[in-house]
Amino acid sequence: MLRHEFQPGRLVAGLFLTVTGVVFAGDAGGLWETPWFAVVPLIVGGLFLAGATAVVARGIRRRGRAEGGQAV
Repeated sequence: MLRHEFQPGRLVAGLFLTVTGVVFAGDAGGLWETPWFAVVPLIVGGLFLAGATAVVARGIRRRGRAEGGQAV
């Protein structure tokens, strides 16, 4: 049994924040060199995709409830 509702937008946001952390951890560890401004497209792009994912998921859930189906 699920304790909470699955939210794919938060999953996408968390994935991009984790990728950003890995990129800068690799830079700090000396594995590669990352420019300081690389965080901007990663975070902004990730938040945009997370928002779009959340809007699509909400639309799917609303349509399922309106048709009389059970929401996932």
